[in-house]
Parts: sequence; structure tokens; C-alpha cells
Amino acid sequence: GIVLELLKEAMVSTLGDTKGFLIDGYPQELKEAEEFESKVGEPKLVFCLDCSAETLSNRLLMRNQSSQCTDNAETIMEEIESYNQASKPVIAYYERKTQLCKVN
Repeated sequence: GIVLELLKEAMVSTLGDTKGFLIDGYPQELKEAEEFESKVGEPKLVFCLDCSAETLSNRLLMRNQSSQCTDNAETIMEEIESYNQASKPVIAYYERKTQLCKVN
């Protein structure tokens, strides 16, 4: 609820100065998508960046080399699987509404 309220406030405060908004990483769960639509409005388009778990894992492992993060390949793969399971309902929801654009 807090994230949605912050998004809504930021969007409303700049409504007259923009043609639209790009929100990265939200919604992550179906409940959030439904709440966004009821409190803010329906998105015209939803992008889904679609790449393999291997590509994601490799990029995260490379990122770890330049940061203090200590995640290993096994932990990263678990996180990717968890994310994929959580996002499937959101992706299906927007596919049904024909608002989803998958980008390879």
C-alpha cells in the first residue's frame, strides 16, 4: 500500500507535465496490479523483459563481482525461480487484457 501511495502521489504531481509514466518493477504481484488499477487507473501498456534464467544469473553474478553482494549461483537461481513464480499471475493477467508486450 505504501509503494502504491507513493507512486500515485508522484504521478498526480506531474500529470500536466508528462505524456505518460514508465514504472520499473511494479506491480510484482497480482494483488498490486489490481490495486493499481482501482486506485490509479489501467495501464495502456505493460512491458515484460523476457530472458532466460541463465542470462539473468550470469548478469547478477557479474554484478556481484563489482559490489559487496555475496550471493552465489545457487542463491541467485533460487531467487530467479521465486520471482518467476510470483510474476506468472501478473503476466497472465496483462496477457488476458492484451496490454502485455514481451521484449526478448
